[in-house]
Amino acid sequence: MPPLSCIYPPAKRGLDLIGAGLLLVALAPLFGFVALCIWLDDGWPLFFTQTRAGYQGAPFRIVKFRTLTHEPDDPTRPAAHTTRIGGPLRRWALDELPQLWNVLRGEMSLVGPRPTLPEQVAQYGAHERTRLQVPPGLTGWAQIHGRNALSWPERIDLDVWYVQHRSLGLDLRILLRTPAVLWRGTGVNGPHAHNPSFPSDLPSAEPDA
Repeated sequence: MPPLSCIYPPAKRGLDLIGAGLLLVALAPLFGFVALCIWLDDGWPLFFTQTRAGYQGAPFRIVKFRTLTHEPDDPTRPAAHTTRIGGPLRRWALDELPQLWNVLRGEMSLVGPRPTLPEQVAQYGAHERTRLQVPPGLTGWAQIHGRNALSWPERIDLDVWYVQHRSLGLDLRILLRTPAVLWRGTGVNGPHAHNPSFPSDLPSAEPDA
């Protein structure tokens, strides 16, 4: 565990509550604008919800703005099935903003490994399960080091490194670096517009920005 491990969990939760609460209030007009754009572009539903694995594998319902067409043939190739408004939303990770509600509820954190499907978690080995020792996050160590351009083994290794070295200072460092990553727009889609999925025949989730 990192130094001051007794202080870190409540400090991290306090940062989550303050950060998510302030952002939800400040970004309320943006939420309304994005919702209107999605409705005008592709109708209902405005949101995409799906069961994901959270802390220690506990299931919860993730909430995102919908960016894909209603019935995409291959969800791992978002560039081929993204709505017109979905492209800009994913480019700037605006589709992830409703997850601030998940953060406020305690199902996610501002910083942590991205949440994956329970069916994928069921196939984890001991190394992969390390990433479940912390709540999933809106952004994370893997997200500022490649996002969807990373292979699954690379992403897992970065997530495990974060879990083993987590601290409030590291969380703040990740939060401060995230805007620059979004500005550059790197790693929105994987190689050949194909987002890496867990190495199995399981269905994939709507891609994370």
